[in-house]
Amino acid sequence: MYRFLLTPRWWWINVFVVLAIPFCLFMGSWQLGRFESRVDSHRDQQTQADEARAATAQPLRDLLPVSTETSGRQATATGRYDTGHQLLVPDRDLDDRTGFYVLTLLRTDGGKALPVVRGWLPGDAGSTADTAKVPAPPSGQVTVTGALQASESSTSKGVRASGGLPQGQLGVISAATLVNLVPYGVYDAWITVTKSTGGLTAVPPAAAPNSGLDLKAFQNLGYTGEWFVFAGFVVFMWFRLFRREAETARDIALGITPEQPLGPDDARQKRSPAGAA
Repeated sequence: MYRFLLTPRWWWINVFVVLAIPFCLFMGSWQLGRFESRVDSHRDQQTQADEARAATAQPLRDLLPVSTETSGRQATATGRYDTGHQLLVPDRDLDDRTGFYVLTLLRTDGGKALPVVRGWLPGDAGSTADTAKVPAPPSGQVTVTGALQASESSTSKGVRASGGLPQGQLGVISAATLVNLVPYGVYDAWITVTKSTGGLTAVPPAAAPNSGLDLKAFQNLGYTGEWFVFAGFVVFMWFRLFRREAETARDIALGITPEQPLGPDDARQKRSPAGAA
């Protein structure tokens, strides 16, 4: 009755099923592992952020290059603010309000400059009234302490393209952008000061890139469900085909043959009364 399973057609069907089910299960497990890794990374980042806030500040050179372990750590740097290259970073939200960052380059003793976000102000970076509230940076040699941050990219949260911005504004806080604006080298990192002065609000540090529960993490979870559904669908279709073939084989064994379609002559005779006579 089940000899149809030995036909070439069913050999191909069985081979496909045997290969497809493990593949779907493997891909589903892999996507689930990616999601769990992102959850663990997010949990570790939260722990590191708590530890970073309580840890003693370290010299900038000891924390570079920025990594998921050093992002958010308290760093110190000594130098002089370059008052001629103070920049405003527009369209940055804080506590559900829109405003702008005040960024000043700190010329360190090492020769390179460190971008320092001295704080945040509400308003429009293009408004003269709002920018008039920006306090001047401290003069002379200063030691700055703040949370170390990785350079932003065009896909970072809150950034906007630098193209089309007025002079004195910056869309992306990154060394690649700043080296085109200043005549000296810039560290591939920046810090946001712990305590702001002059009416500025301190900007809280952001999580390290690829360490949070972002859209990609939940995409991994969605793909997990899709692959497991595919595996179930393959099993369902195999059983459906098998049952149909088994029922057909049983009917043939009982002498019940499937109804054959009418030929052209048979169909004509069935429609014609004369043919019926």
